[in-house]
Amino acid sequence: MLRPWKLQIELIFNCEKSVYFQIADAIIEAIQCGKLEKNQALPGSRQLAQQLKVNRNTIVDALDILLAEGWIVAKERKGTFVADVLPTHHQFKRIETKTILKEEISIKSKIIFDDGLPDSRLAPITELARAYRQIFNRKARWQMMGYANEFGDVDFRKAMILMLNFNRGMNAGANEICITRGSQMAMYLTAHGLLEKDDLVMIENPGYKPAWQAFESAGAKLLPVSVDAEGLNMREVEQYLQKHKKIKAIYTTPHHQFPTTVTMSLQRRMQLITLSNKYGFTIIEDDYDNEFHFGPRPILPISSFEQAKNFVYIGTLSKIIAPALRIGFLVSNANFIEKVGSLRKIIDVQGDNIMEQAVLQLINDGDVKRHLKKTSAVYKAKRDYFETLLAKHLADKVNFVKPEGGLAFWLVPKVAIDVFEIAEKLKSQSIEIITPDKFSHTTAINGFRLGYASLSEQQLEEGVIAIGKLL
Repeated sequence: MLRPWKLQIELIFNCEKSVYFQIADAIIEAIQCGKLEKNQALPGSRQLAQQLKVNRNTIVDALDILLAEGWIVAKERKGTFVADVLPTHHQFKRIETKTILKEEISIKSKIIFDDGLPDSRLAPITELARAYRQIFNRKARWQMMGYANEFGDVDFRKAMILMLNFNRGMNAGANEICITRGSQMAMYLTAHGLLEKDDLVMIENPGYKPAWQAFESAGAKLLPVSVDAEGLNMREVEQYLQKHKKIKAIYTTPHHQFPTTVTMSLQRRMQLITLSNKYGFTIIEDDYDNEFHFGPRPILPISSFEQAKNFVYIGTLSKIIAPALRIGFLVSNANFIEKVGSLRKIIDVQGDNIMEQAVLQLINDGDVKRHLKKTSAVYKAKRDYFETLLAKHLADKVNFVKPEGGLAFWLVPKVAIDVFEIAEKLKSQSIEIITPDKFSHTTAINGFRLGYASLSEQQLEEGVIAIGKLL
């Protein structure tokens, strides 16, 4: 099939709009006006890069956006083509498109900066529904309607272990993982399987309060450890270990620290492993958004290090597919997993066997991999756009570092402010932010976390402008 040899695209450099967005918009315009017809082949990425005199990665980013939105399709060994069925405004709204979805019109006055939730509109609903239908059409479908394994579906566990071993450098077997209904259940089971009354758990401060509540429900007491640009303050960790004898665990989010988004340095990871092995405490590692990393390569979990002997690794698929899909997991040694299974049967005899089978089919069919590629491109672009908004409207009022991954920014005001008062004023404008007490152990931390992934371009801009006027 002949490709169009010349696609006229005029680029404006040094402007707010990203170059790859300009390229994507130009291709969309060419499709909408009929210059590019349905099923027509697009120029190759190398050819476009040479023509436009940009890096090939810029072209790839633009094509990823178009793939995510459904304007083009990729055909193996053939290239990219204009989609046969083009997207409508009701199907998807791109972050730099000015058209507003109908459902957004009704909620545009309600802007909620969450703690980093994905955009549920991007969930692969069609693929998941198809997998469900196929499962119920199987001859042996009746077998799935009875009781199943408290550790999760065997085939699903094997698939998850394969993913963890290949993508995250783990070295675990199918008897070393338990599938749970979300990561919070995994946290609760870990707490009650590991801790006893008056045990001590070191926690990041600021940090993730629902995890702290799980530890306290098991009778443990919390020891807050500060966080800086390299992650956990290891000097404070050592001081606690020298002072207290009943420290049983440390809870950490090293990949994208919650809420500050900081990535723990390799040196501190190795220090933490050394201390864990020396003092015998367990590293509870919460890798809540491993997949959303926009740098050259993700940082491997602490639990993947060969030297790590005492760990519980917790993750979730809820952020990958959709928050409403409650599938989490925890990985540890086989003895601890057996203990977790016994505890799990007290509150929940088994997992969601049918959902696990459906997600397994999405994994085997490649739908999860394709979905991750598409959503990562969308979130990366949205992160870059949000950064431009913060730089334009808040640069003189807050300090922030562009995160390498995750779906939120951490902002620290340059002068002392009353975040609670600002939150109340924003609420009167139908804008909500999470106040720092939601992340702080005792005294409120001076900073706030703004999730960007679930909001539209218009909502992000309106919200940032409103915040800027109050700071």
